[in-house]
Amino acid sequence: MRVKLRLLLVLILVLLLLYVLISWTSFSPVPAITSLTSLSDSCTKIPPSLATAIVHYATSNTTPQQTLEEISVTARVLRKKSPCNFLVFGLGHDSPMWSALNHGGRTVFLEEDGSWIRTVRGRFPALEAYHMTYRTKVSQAEGLLASGLNSTDCAVWNSKCPLALTELPAVFYEVEWDLIMVDAPTGYQADAPGRMGAIYTAGMAARGRSAGETDVFVHDVDRVVEDKFSTAFLCEGYLREQVGRLRHFTIPSRRTTPAIAFCP
Repeated sequence: MRVKLRLLLVLILVLLLLYVLISWTSFSPVPAITSLTSLSDSCTKIPPSLATAIVHYATSNTTPQQTLEEISVTARVLRKKSPCNFLVFGLGHDSPMWSALNHGGRTVFLEEDGSWIRTVRGRFPALEAYHMTYRTKVSQAEGLLASGLNSTDCAVWNSKCPLALTELPAVFYEVEWDLIMVDAPTGYQADAPGRMGAIYTAGMAARGRSAGETDVFVHDVDRVVEDKFSTAFLCEGYLREQVGRLRHFTIPSRRTTPAIAFCP
């Protein structure tokens, strides 16, 4: 088992290195080397976020929450879009990796556990993380789904919608998000907050951007809440792929085309 975990970590590190090498060679012109002095001047340090991530995963036995195949789905999109604005519901063992893959962009983590934020920020002070409060419970999911589908308050961004997250930090409204990952809050038991509001909010943020599309990823879709709410509010017609327990949706703005249906 330990060998398999180490192998997974090595594969993730290879993915990170490939990403940096591809990005560097694709977008950075290579100067001609005419002397040892120019060779020294041409050397480029790897980004600090990447260096931190490599050291962390190389020296830790703790693996990310997602599998390599699942991580690769988001990594491919980041390779095309970064640097970009990336919002992640959840702060976990994979957070340094997401920050590194979006080097030069803004990666923000929203976490329900204040003490966990302090622990992670103690090890990775460069991570941008904010505390979130959720007012829902997994046991309420069925009723919230019915309300969300039948209430006119939920057809547009409206604080009266029972699914709307009304205690989002100010940073949520400061930028338009190019990628949104929903991998929190906890949702494995009846009294846990569940991801109902996070999934709904991700979909509404995507529809509310001024133009273009937002890539939304939902993890743990093998569970009832993540399965039903992602299908209802991110829409099966916008589903691009599912790999393992991860779904990838691409949702267009409704500002430029308000007449389009909520789901295609």
